[in-house]
Amino acid sequence: MLQLTAGQPCRTDELAETYRLLFAACDGVLRVELARRPMAGGNWRRADTLACAAEEMVAAESARITAEHGRTPREHVAASRALHTYLWAACLLISGPWYLEGRVPRLRATDLWVDPSDGRLALSPGEWAPGGEAELRTAVAEHLGPVLAAFQPYVRRGPRALWGMAADDLVSGIWYLGRLLGEEDRAVEAAEAVLPGGTPPFPGAAAFRRLTGTAGRTHWTRTRAGCCLYYAIRPDDACVTCPRTTDEERVRRLEA
Repeated sequence: MLQLTAGQPCRTDELAETYRLLFAACDGVLRVELARRPMAGGNWRRADTLACAAEEMVAAESARITAEHGRTPREHVAASRALHTYLWAACLLISGPWYLEGRVPRLRATDLWVDPSDGRLALSPGEWAPGGEAELRTAVAEHLGPVLAAFQPYVRRGPRALWGMAADDLVSGIWYLGRLLGEEDRAVEAAEAVLPGGTPPFPGAAAFRRLTGTAGRTHWTRTRAGCCLYYAIRPDDACVTCPRTTDEERVRRLEA
């Protein structure tokens, strides 16, 4: 869940306030402490040292999956799940303020910490950077590049597949925030502007499409470019945007 901790005061600038608005909109989804430094009591690692913490994060995710689902995942499955969790949160910490304010926050790896044991994050807000969609893509790519490299030996996938995961999490965060705010159409338009295709290192495009359900109802959907391997943990409950999920199944689940 999201936490605004009073343990150590954060900077009271515009970006910090925007993060508070983002956290309020996403209540209960992210676990982020907004502070100059992480609170005591955690096993905190700075984001620029994840190359040394990736193995610990994978082991912790494997233990969590075993405890919650009663099965021990293969290492690359646990690694994919741990990586997906980090990518989704980190992307939203950059794209969320951009979506709310139209400005790109600088998310330096030295200003973000992760507790490998449970995936919690702590963030010291930096400052705004000028720019639109292109600058947003650059900010996300600069932050995620070293993270993907750190996890690659564990997930056992090539760079294109890893950047596909990153693209999916960048798009899904914007889409998710828009739905929470009751403006899904605007969020879809924004996500497609961010990833229109032909924007390396992100492969492909946001590529949203509408599905028609019962009584003429329509639903936004897309098919992921990468895979978080959730289906390997719960084979009968793949993600609704998973390439393994048919459009008929998507409609059924969206209207359930």
